Formats: sequence, structure tokens, C-alpha cells
Amino acid sequence: MKRLDENAWHLQTAPLRIGISTRALFDLEEEHDVFVREGVWAYSELQLKREGLHLNRGTGFDVIDRLLRLNIEGERPFVEVVLLSRNSPDLSLRAFNSIQSYGLGIKTGSFTSGRPIGPYVSGWAIDLFLSNEESDVRAAVAAGAAAAKLGPPPLNPIEIAEDEVRIAFDGDAVVFSAESDEIYKAEGLAAFLAHERDNATRPMSGGPFGNFLKKLSMLRAFYMDGQGFSKVRIAIVTARNAPAHERVVHTLRAWGTPADEAHFVGTFAKAPILKACGAHIFFDDQEKHVLGASSVVPAGHVPGPHEADNPVIPAA
Repeated sequence: MKRLDENAWHLQTAPLRIGISTRALFDLEEEHDVFVREGVWAYSELQLKREGLHLNRGTGFDVIDRLLRLNIEGERPFVEVVLLSRNSPDLSLRAFNSIQSYGLGIKTGSFTSGRPIGPYVSGWAIDLFLSNEESDVRAAVAAGAAAAKLGPPPLNPIEIAEDEVRIAFDGDAVVFSAESDEIYKAEGLAAFLAHERDNATRPMSGGPFGNFLKKLSMLRAFYMDGQGFSKVRIAIVTARNAPAHERVVHTLRAWGTPADEAHFVGTFAKAPILKACGAHIFFDDQEKHVLGASSVVPAGHVPGPHEADNPVIPAA
């Protein structure tokens, strides 16, 4: 893909704006346990006591850090990150002190003193929202943003030296709509495969992450070099396999959002592929795949139509 001129990029799109909770950005599990067990006052007291101590990295830290490093100093930003927290303004100091100590370019945020932060997602025009709180994630989805609930960070994170950001997506009910999955659930595998063969060249509708993928693809194009490599690397990791894979390729082509990698894994586990890919984050709508992936890479669960105990694997 041809590299975009910087001015052309800014004319075509506003910055990629990401909202993230403090607990998704930093490791606040100990403090959260105190909140759950002892209540808000004990939590606040602990946070104030530790105000001068910087926070360790959380599940979403690495991908946020890498996305922010795409910005060019002194120029209009390509990526903006907004901290959205249920903490009180008084407790915001520890988060921003930690942000400063890590050199993260995060300057804005909302602190609601325990109130839901979903309503602020549209107020900030957020494209992607990351949180550990399911109710806030669902509120963000209702507000029109791509959103995912993050789990704990992987125990043995992959060290990637390259100055890249690698984002991996499931297909159906994440990047694409859940229409084909619903056919599989209602009518079975044979009907699903027949439908996908008959519609192989017809682009699928967008799912909850469709618009985010399109905006991310513009950033990928800006950073494309003359050899066809970009600092922004996109992967599709889907349970589809041949012949249902063909519609994925035609859809990405029609959208103008080519992927750097596509893995049609069928019934094979996604985690080993994601580990090999070196993804800095992976988004999937099925908890089984998120739990498996989170052992090796940061992973986010996208609220969707599927039951946790009844995974959809539309593969022959």
C-alpha cells in the first residue's frame, strides 16, 4: 500500500483515540482486591499511602506504549490516549505520576469517583476502549466504540525488540458482523459452508471492531515503507478454514484494509499462533479463545452473542 502523506492522513481522519482504565493500563490488582474486600475507604487510604510509588505495567501497557510511540514529536498526534477511571480526582495523582515516570504521552483523563465511565466514551469520541470492568465495556459498546475487557497480563510475555505494534483480531463478531456465525448456530456447519461458498465474493458487514480496523489500517498505510512493511502490523486469527476463508480475503480487499497476516486455524488452538505472531494484543468475542490466548499474549474479550460454554468454531 502506498505511504500516505502526513497532511493527507490528518485530513482524512481525526487521531486514533483510545480510552483505557487505570486498572487496564497498570497493575492494580492488589488495590482492587482491597476495594472488593474492604470497600472504597480502605482502597482510597491505600492509594493515598502509595501515592509516591509508581505503578507496575498492566495488561494494556505495552500496546498503548507502542501506539503512542508512533507519534512524531512536535507534530499533530496520530494516536491519543485518554485515561478513564472510576477513581476520584484526588487519587488521579498516582496514575499520572506513573505515566510521567514511564514517559507515556498521556495528558488527558476523566475521574468519576465511582460513577460509571461509559457515558464519557462518546464525550471523548473514543475509537477503542479497554477496561477490566465488564459493565463499562458494555456501556462503551452501546456508545458506539470498539471495546474489550482485558484479563491479567500473560505470565511470560513475549519480548519484541522491533519498533512495531502488532494487533491481532478474530474475524466473525469482532471485525466482521456475527451474521455468518448465526447461520452456523442455527443451521449447522453444512449450511454455514454453503452460505460462505455462495457469498464468497460478497463483502461481510462490519462488526464491533470494523471501524477501528479501518482507522488502524490508515495508520498502517502511513507507516508503510518501500518494501511493503509497516510499523503497524495487523493479523486476522480466525477459526474459519478453507473454503470459508475466501470470504475473509475478499472482504478485507473490498474494505481496503489488507492484513499483514491471516491465520485460518480451524479447530487448532489460537494461542500458539498468536505467540508465534508476537501479538501485543488480541481481540476475540469467545471467552475460550481469550482465556487460551491470555496465557501467552495480552487479550481482550469483545462482548458478543455467543455463550461462554458453547464456543462457535465454524470449521470443516
